[in-house]
Amino acid sequence: MTPLVAYNTTSLHMQESAIPFTRQDFGDDFLWGVTISAFQNEGAFLEDGKGPSIWDTFSARKGKIKDRSHAQIATDFYNRFLQDILLAKILGFSVFRFSIAWSRILPTGTGEVNPAGIAFYHRVIDACLEVGLEPYVTLYHWDLPQALEQKGGWCHRGVIFYFEEFTRIVVKEYGTKVQNWIILNEPFGFTALGYMLGVHAPGKFGLSYFLPAVHHTVLAQAAAARVIREEKPDACIGTTYSCSQIIPYTDHPNDLKAARRADALFNRLFIEPALGMGYPVDDFPLLKKIGKRYALWRDWDKMAFDFDFIGIQNYFPLVVKHNPFMPILGMTEVKPHARKVPVTGLGWEVNGNGLYEILKQFAAYDKVKRIIVTEGGAYFPDVVHEDGGIHDTERVNYFNEYIGAVLKARQEGIPVDGYFAWTLTDNFEWAEGYRARFGLIYVNFETQQRIIKDSGYWFKQLLTQ
Repeated sequence: MTPLVAYNTTSLHMQESAIPFTRQDFGDDFLWGVTISAFQNEGAFLEDGKGPSIWDTFSARKGKIKDRSHAQIATDFYNRFLQDILLAKILGFSVFRFSIAWSRILPTGTGEVNPAGIAFYHRVIDACLEVGLEPYVTLYHWDLPQALEQKGGWCHRGVIFYFEEFTRIVVKEYGTKVQNWIILNEPFGFTALGYMLGVHAPGKFGLSYFLPAVHHTVLAQAAAARVIREEKPDACIGTTYSCSQIIPYTDHPNDLKAARRADALFNRLFIEPALGMGYPVDDFPLLKKIGKRYALWRDWDKMAFDFDFIGIQNYFPLVVKHNPFMPILGMTEVKPHARKVPVTGLGWEVNGNGLYEILKQFAAYDKVKRIIVTEGGAYFPDVVHEDGGIHDTERVNYFNEYIGAVLKARQEGIPVDGYFAWTLTDNFEWAEGYRARFGLIYVNFETQQRIIKDSGYWFKQLLTQ
C-alpha cells in the first residue's frame, strides 16, 4: 500500500546550517503561516450541495487551462483536511490561512444556506484549533458563485449586497471561533485577469467590464469589513493586495511617467480607496471614468475602512518602459529574460529586494497600522529523486532571500508582523493547471500521496529548532 505521506529523513539533514537567520531574530510575536485556497484545494466541486463557481465554469471551457485540467478533485482537501492541517503543524507553522467557498455556503450566491457547507468549515476550523493553528479565514479567493456571474458578477452593483449577506452568515456562524478575517485575496488579480484580460474566470475582456468590477470590488471590500465589525467588534480584520516594486527601465522622463502609471494601476488602485484617498487618478487619469460612469454620489463615502492589518502578496518586481503604441497603458514590461536575471519556473524575476521595497512603500501610508506578508512562494520544477525526496534547492534559496528581506524591513522598524508561505501543498494553480507547483509538500495527483519537499523541511528546521 502507498503511504499517504512520505517522509524523507535525509532531506532535513541536507539543509542543516543553510538558514541565515533564526526564528528568534523575528521575535516571539511574529506570525508564521501557510496558505491554501478553497477552489485550488478542496475538490468535491458539487458534493454535499455545493453550487458551481465561475472557476468550475471557466475551467470546463476548451483551451482555458494550459494543461486541460480542472479542479473537480484538486488536492481533495475536502476529504483530507485533517491530514493537511496536521502536516502544517508538523512543519512548525502557527497560522493556517484558508478561504471559504462562497458557493459551498450559498449554492446560488444568495438565499438558502447549505448546512453541509456550514458543517464542513466548522470541521476545518475545529481541526486547526485542536492542533494549535490559528485560523486566518479569507472570505473571497476568486471563486464567485456562477449564479451571481449570470447576474453580472463583479460588474453588477448587486454583488456588493450579496457579498455582505455571505459575510454576515459566515461571521455569525464562525465568529466565536475565528478572530482573524481577510476580506479579499488580490482584488487587482481577479479584476484585471478575469474582467479585463479574460485569461482567468469569468473570461471577460475590456474596460467596460474592468472598471465597474474594480469599483464594485472596492465598495464590497469595505462593506464586508463593516459587517464583520458590526457582528464581531473585537475581530482582527484585514484584506490582501498583490503588489510589485515598479522600476523604470531608464531615467528618461517618459519611462519615469510610465512607472508612475504602472504603480497607480498595480499597487495603488485598491489600497488608496480603502485608506480614504480615492482612486489614483492623477497618475492614471483613465480611472476618472469610474466616477463618471459607474459611481453613485454616495459611493465616495463608502470605499474606506480602518483595517487592522494589510496583507501584502509580492512575487516579483516589474521593470517598465514607455511604449506609445500600447493602448490604454502606454507602457510595456521589460521581461526578465531580456535583462538576464534569475527567474522562477513561470519566468517571474527572483528579487527579494522587490519585497523589501514594496513593504517600505505600503508602510509609508499613515493609515496602514501593520502588514502581514499573506502569500509568498515560488514555482520551480520538482522531481522525485531515487531516495524518495524532492530536493528543491531553488525554492529554499528563494525563501532564504525573500524572508531575509522581511527580516531586514522588520529590523528597520517597518511594521511587518508575519509571513505566510504559498502554499502548503501543490494544487490547481488557476490557468496554469497542475504544472505550476508552489507547494512545500508535493502531491501525486493520481494517488493524492503527499511528499514533504526540502523546502518544507527547511521551514520545519527554522520554526521548530
